Amino acid sequence: MRFEISPLGDSAVRISFGNTINEKVNRQITYFLNKLEQGRVKGIIECVPAYTTLAIYYEPDVISFEALIKQLKTIDQSSEVFRQDRRLVYEIPVCYGGEYGEDLGFVAEYHGLGEQKVIDLHGDREYLIYMMGFMPGFPYLGGLPDNLAVPRLENPRQSVKPGAVGIGGNQTGIYPADVPSGWRIIGTTPVNLFSPEKREPFLLSSGHYIKFVPINEEQFLSIKKMGENYQVKTYEKR
Repeated sequence: MRFEISPLGDSAVRISFGNTINEKVNRQITYFLNKLEQGRVKGIIECVPAYTTLAIYYEPDVISFEALIKQLKTIDQSSEVFRQDRRLVYEIPVCYGGEYGEDLGFVAEYHGLGEQKVIDLHGDREYLIYMMGFMPGFPYLGGLPDNLAVPRLENPRQSVKPGAVGIGGNQTGIYPADVPSGWRIIGTTPVNLFSPEKREPFLLSSGHYIKFVPINEEQFLSIKKMGENYQVKTYEKR
């Protein structure tokens, strides 16, 4: 596997797998991360995958920079077959338009489409979760159709509702909390993506997929009422 390793401060390294964002690179990152985790290198604190890189944070008093680099190269060159995790698709219910998605009409008008067509296009594919970033539980997704891409707001909103589903440029994503946003909000999910009190606080993780499933307001309120008792449906990526 081809990659470049460089220092990232005094207690981390960055592994670069190129500069092209696509599923092939994402699979390379996921595969190497699985090998690294199963290699159980002493001194590694945390690994953070991104679009084309993998950041590895370590304890310099446990493993030196030179020793870490040697271990990483050894793991990469290993011919042993490592287990690869299944890739799951999370079905995320979304209520589109109206008070749940005030910018749905803008997206439709921008592309000369009907609102229902926008909903159909947004929900007809499986979006790869390239990475989790910027705030706890926020998934950066790939795969938005070109005819749904829209410019960001000139003046960002001071806040959006938790669960807001938005489009910004050629990306789509879900806001897990009430935060400022410059994205166009087209819908809202009643599903909680981040629960800090849980042993596993994040519902989603990089390397898996999301499929948006349109629901009506009655279904939204029903799922919202269920709270943490609602189980998100998943299936294995083919």
